[in-house]
Amino acid sequence: MKSQYVLPITIVLAGGLIAGAVFLVGKSSTPGGGSGTEPKTVREYTPGVDHILGNPQAQVKIVEYLDLECPHCKTFNTTMHQIMDYYGKTGNVAWVQRPFPLATIHTKAPQEAHAAECAADQGGDTGYFAYTDKLFEVTPSDNGLDLAQLPIIAKAVGLDAAKFNACMSSNKFAQKISDSYTEAITLGAQGTPYVFIMVGTDSIELSGAQPYESMRAAIDAVLGNVAAPAAAPVPTTATE
Repeated sequence: MKSQYVLPITIVLAGGLIAGAVFLVGKSSTPGGGSGTEPKTVREYTPGVDHILGNPQAQVKIVEYLDLECPHCKTFNTTMHQIMDYYGKTGNVAWVQRPFPLATIHTKAPQEAHAAECAADQGGDTGYFAYTDKLFEVTPSDNGLDLAQLPIIAKAVGLDAAKFNACMSSNKFAQKISDSYTEAITLGAQGTPYVFIMVGTDSIELSGAQPYESMRAAIDAVLGNVAAPAAAPVPTTATE
């Protein structure tokens, strides 16, 4: 984990990343790097593989590679729910999560990532986000969660504990998690959360757990340069 992933000076984003956002939407096909980084080709949202909160047809998607034991991811989870509360009802913005467990520093993170996938296997994206939200609520972060809590969390969010435990024992999502980890590393990830604002195949790379005001500034810059989504708005919360 890198402390510089939390940037308190919002003007940095308001200047550099907003400029990058305006530049991004003027391009036709070449992915943007944002903040002067090298261009990166980030995989678009893949139904049935990725987990999404919001309108799947939203033109603007926030893609997050996350570690469920990362304290910055825990903070960013709260920020992103605020973002979705603000933008999600219009269908303009959606939030996509992909596993990136940093096992070298958080040995429990891969098993937690698998637990989240098992929640999705049983409860879809609603079950997934309900589970990860509850896990972030329970864990003190930095490898502090008692793994015995994993099935307890599943039951708390309405999942069938027996089916959940069977999924965990099968290790059926290990390859998916490994592939997602490799994907993030290939893109250049060095810590979590690893975040992109995407419009189609174009992307702006963000520096970790940006605060709410910075996320709003970058998203507004992008939304000001793209057409409204064609699809109808969808619910913005993963739980009732």
